[in-house]
Parts: sequence; structure tokens; C-alpha cells
Amino acid sequence: MSVQATEASAGSAPRTYAAVELDAVRDSVAALAARAGDAATMAVVKADGYGHGMVPCARAALDGGASWLGTAVLEEALALRAAGITAPVLCWLAAPGERFAEAIAAGIDVSASASWTLSEIAMAARQAGRPARVHLKADTGLGRAGAMPGDWPGLCDQAASLQAEGVIEAFGVWSHFAFADAPGHPTVQAQIGAFRDAVDLAEKAGLAPTVRHLANSAATLVSPEAHFDLVRPGVSVYGLSPGLEVGTPAQLGLRPAMSLVSHAALVKRVPAGTGVSYAHRYTTARETTLALVPLGYADGIPRAATNIGEVLFGGRRRRIAGTVCMDQFVLNVGDDSVAAGDEVLLFGPGDRGEPTADDWAAALGTINYEIVTRIGGRVPRVYV
Repeated sequence: MSVQATEASAGSAPRTYAAVELDAVRDSVAALAARAGDAATMAVVKADGYGHGMVPCARAALDGGASWLGTAVLEEALALRAAGITAPVLCWLAAPGERFAEAIAAGIDVSASASWTLSEIAMAARQAGRPARVHLKADTGLGRAGAMPGDWPGLCDQAASLQAEGVIEAFGVWSHFAFADAPGHPTVQAQIGAFRDAVDLAEKAGLAPTVRHLANSAATLVSPEAHFDLVRPGVSVYGLSPGLEVGTPAQLGLRPAMSLVSHAALVKRVPAGTGVSYAHRYTTARETTLALVPLGYADGIPRAATNIGEVLFGGRRRRIAGTVCMDQFVLNVGDDSVAAGDEVLLFGPGDRGEPTADDWAAALGTINYEIVTRIGGRVPRVYV
């Protein structure tokens, strides 16, 4: 493994780390940008780059052909600017009292779903002495952020008035899918139609948005009619498929970027009938070898993986034995020859027979987004 950058202490291999292949991020973004055609690509790097590390992945995404970056909250966007990244950035999640003046000063685009948001953005722009670049968000069927159809004309009229005053530039109109990972779901086409209607109403209010954007990872990959001017892939930036109906990473030209690696901290023989971990939810059927892995739910390993989650250790997949604890879990390795310090591979791209993030998600009844994003700050990211 060639390590370019690491948060691990110098001179020693970390007991646990998340290896992130920046080439995989770059190449996955290049594949997404190719699917996007004439539309520009915004790589979404929120939540610390879905757990992969925001700034290194942002740079890799830009190298791969992204021309925009997207974050959920302002602090993430400001961190990109502090790292010297000058590409256009949109942040979209705000509450009353948000520090919009800092966003304006840093040249960060902001989103508005409601009248109060536009009012606060305008006030901050007046104080800053420069216009804010705003993307108006319409709720086309997700039922989350965005203005409802009944409120949309008023939001557009307010934006047009503020634009005439010179305090905002209504730069974009956008929305978000509810079922894009199920391309045949009837809501997909319904939302595309509703989005076109929202754009039409914005134009009738006198706005001329430069970018219209709706497509997430799944729509970027399989719904070209949703590409408009800009696509916003998220999880697929990191080489993961947004859903089984869309395709596997290999089918989509993606490569999962993260591998979660640990090393056995202790190996010991125990007799038959040994209770393992809290509440003895696992008991050995015969004399066997147990291996202790220094990762737990404080690091993002779900406690629900108790007696369910699988890892690659000693050349074989093995299931977690007993309760996942805050900092550790146990494997039953039978009579196989293993030693303290041997590598434990929790998930990766699957090249060596290890589980993937998709395997973990399927076993736990969740999605691959959660598996990678929940890996905690106590786990160093090693960029390879």
C-alpha cells in the first residue's frame, strides 16, 4: 500500500484505519461526469465526504471532472474554502440565525426553501455590501426541504424583488428525488414534470436561473432526462452504487473507495462453553480460538452487527461472535492459525473476497451510505 497522506501517528501502523483510494474517487467522478453529458457535475462532499474525508476527496473529485462541490451545512463549505478550494460550492441546510454573511464573503452559494431564508440572506447581503448567490429549492415530491407548490410562486416573486434590489442573484433552481434509486418508480417522472413546472413559474416571475439541477447519483447514472444543467452525485462519488435496481459498482463503472482495516489485538484459546462478550449472546460450542478486534460502535461498527456482521480474517470470512462493544468485538476462528497483529478487513471493494459496504448494509437492513458515513473520527483515514 502506497500511503500519500495519513492521520495516523508517524512511525507506526495504526491498529485500525480506513484506507481511501483517491484514484477510485477521481475515476468514479470521471465516470459520472461522462454519464452527465453536457451537464456540469457537482460532487457532494457533505458529512466529511460520506465518511471518506471531505477535503482530499473534494480535490480528487475536481481532478476527476467535477466543477462544483456540494455540502449540507455552512461549516463544511467554509472548511473547503479554508483548505484553499476555490471551485463553486453550494451549501443547502440552514436554520434561522444562520451565518449567511460568512457564506457571502467566502463566495459560497446558498439555498432557500422559504421566505424567511430569503429575508435573512438579503439582510446579510446588505450588510456585506455584495449580492448573495441563491438557489431556490422546490419540493417536487420528496416532502422534505423545498417550497411546496402553493408557496413556490410567492418565493419566486420575493426572489425577483430582491434580485431587482441587487442583494441576491437567483442563480439556480433545484429539487431532490424521493425514488431515483428505483428508476421505474412513477414518482421519478412525476417529479421531473413538477420540476419543469417549477422552473417555468420561476421564469414567469422574471427569474432566469443559470443552473437547474435535480439529479442525484442514481438519476445521474440512469435518468438522462433529469440532468438539466447540473447533476449532483453523492454516494457514487465514492464508488458506491445508489441501489440494486441501478446496478452494481462494476456495472456502473465505479470502484468503492473505502476499505476498513483493523488488526487483531489478542488471540487466545478458550474451552467449550465459554460465553463471549456482554450478556454472553454467543457461547463457544467447543474448544476454539478467539480473536479480539479493536473496533466497536464508538467507531461506527453497528451494535446491531452482533452475531451478524462478517469480516475477512485469516483468509476466510468470519462472523462477529457475541455483542459488539463500544471499542471492540470478537471473532471465533476455530483452529485456524492466526496471531495478534494479523489484518482484519471489515469491508472493501471485494477484490480479496472481503465483504463490501453493500454486504454489511444488506446484513443489517440499511444502506451503504450509512455504513461508510458512520465510521467515526477515532478511525484514521489513510489516503492511498
